[in-house]
Amino acid sequence: MTITKKFSRLTLDGEPRDPIVSSAGALGPLTLVRIDNKRDSLLWNEFMERYHYLGYTPLPGAQIRYFIQSSHGLLGAIGFSAAAWKVQPRDTWIGWPAPVRKKQLHLIVGNSRFLIFPWVNVKNLASRILSLCAKQLPGDWQQTYGYTPVLLETFVEKDRFAGTCYKAANWTWVGVTKGRGKLDTNKEYALPVKDVYMYPLHKKFRHLLTQPI
Repeated sequence: MTITKKFSRLTLDGEPRDPIVSSAGALGPLTLVRIDNKRDSLLWNEFMERYHYLGYTPLPGAQIRYFIQSSHGLLGAIGFSAAAWKVQPRDTWIGWPAPVRKKQLHLIVGNSRFLIFPWVNVKNLASRILSLCAKQLPGDWQQTYGYTPVLLETFVEKDRFAGTCYKAANWTWVGVTKGRGKLDTNKEYALPVKDVYMYPLHKKFRHLLTQPI
């Protein structure tokens, strides 16, 4: 019997690599390498399929993806994409009237995927990566899409992760999801409950998000 793989583009480039064990200081500077060609895009997808617990699925809407590079080699991969359409804890925290949310939602960007390779062991690496992304992403997004986001969001499965790296990088916990998909109007299909974390990219983010345009 033939077994069909979910992801068919598995290559030698995606195979596990030599362990990277280092202190934060000895690791040296980190670099975010923008995914801007087909080869890197396929490899990014492959890494997610192999090593991320959710596997690979296409990111929604506008997006930017990076490899995380150091002098020791590649450390992981991260992706940002369109924000979730409606999230009660987030929307309450912002103070969003629904009509304004619909027009301003593009100013929020979601951290949709975050992967540090399983062979990489560096203390505080994840929070360093998040801080670097918060500095670089707004300019990259402006260059690509013609506007600058003012807020980042992410969702962390409560039963799987504690959100430690987001807390260490000064993201703000704003509540939890209801554990339902946006199309689950009959409340029949339970999804994992997730903590919602936000990170302002602009000190006047709330004003920029809530003012009618």
